Amino acid sequence: MRSAASLRASAIPPTAGLVPSRRLTDLPTYVFAWLDSLKAKARARGAELIDLGMGNPDQPTPPAIVETIAKAYADPSTHGYPPFRGTEPFLESVGRYMKTRFGVDVDPQTEALCLSGAKEGIAHATIAFADETTVTLVPDIYYPVHGRATGLVGGKSYLLPLRSERGFLPDFRDIPSEVLGAARLLILNYPHNPTGAVAPLAFYRDAIALCRDYGILLLSDLAYSELTFDGFVAPSALQIPGAKDYTIEFHSFSKTFNMAGSRIGFAVGGRDAIDALHAVRTNVGYGTPAAIQAGAAYALDNVRDLEAPVVARYATRRDALFNGLRSLGWNSEPPRGSMFAWLPVPNGFGAQQWTEHLIDTAEVVVTPGNAFGPGGERFFRVSLIAEPEILELAVQRLRDAGVRYE
Repeated sequence: MRSAASLRASAIPPTAGLVPSRRLTDLPTYVFAWLDSLKAKARARGAELIDLGMGNPDQPTPPAIVETIAKAYADPSTHGYPPFRGTEPFLESVGRYMKTRFGVDVDPQTEALCLSGAKEGIAHATIAFADETTVTLVPDIYYPVHGRATGLVGGKSYLLPLRSERGFLPDFRDIPSEVLGAARLLILNYPHNPTGAVAPLAFYRDAIALCRDYGILLLSDLAYSELTFDGFVAPSALQIPGAKDYTIEFHSFSKTFNMAGSRIGFAVGGRDAIDALHAVRTNVGYGTPAAIQAGAAYALDNVRDLEAPVVARYATRRDALFNGLRSLGWNSEPPRGSMFAWLPVPNGFGAQQWTEHLIDTAEVVVTPGNAFGPGGERFFRVSLIAEPEILELAVQRLRDAGVRYE
């Protein structure tokens, strides 16, 4: 396996006389680049891979959303730069959704902002509030932008342990007081990518209390709010009284509506925090196309009808995968949220060794857990991006290769 230093260097194109900043080169190894290389080598030798690595939805955007986008783009008034905050119909739909779904009142004009995806919004919020003098509190199992954006602006991160015995929820009581004194941001993401863990409303009550006591801003990534199972309904941090003063919440259309390629999301929160996020966005971009916003507004106004088949499909896939994995020794509880399975690596393997072993012996691609931070070293992630028969075939390939969890 290549060294971490060489992997970092390989992700940066060589340019004569130019050296990237240490803020870029000091970032942890980007494991996905290593995984892409493994897959390319396997295919070059004739492997027919079942790729369950990336979290890219495999289903199309619902036709009604596509038709709404097409109709909007046929109107020449949508062809110019979009409004920086978002179109009025889109922002109004955000207000209706937050009220209907969470019982939260949001002023569409001052407490909501259209984003070109939640990931971009989280990075921009980090630019707005973190610098060389601040600390960001980040779980040690994280979606990459949560753990990397702070380093790109010169700030420091303090990692909060996520452990299975606590349901992959951090324990705020374990954070040293000197860290809390320097902390500016707390990043949370439930339902959680990659573990599929979910958080009750009481957890957010504790988080908001911490933020209030220490003057910390919560960046709550709620990208998977609608992808929950077994009767669980994901709450919003903004349901806690007074939370707006300490919260920016991020929502995404990528997974719920299979709109990953449309690059749209939104942020909601207190006016001052939203204004700061808006200020960053106006300095680095022009916003999301108005026609895409029209389709997203339709999606929010029809979320109950549109989400039902998506959630049912992922639930069926989840159950098919776990039924098969139990026969191979994995007795992990199925996730109650997201579109991923998070599973322990068998003894004798590290996360990347295990991933390479599955590609070589079973031609099945998963993502090594350390792609999601140091807390993931003993785990791997499976994306539910294939129909049950393909997932069952993947399990059969593992069985044929003698793979078991022991």
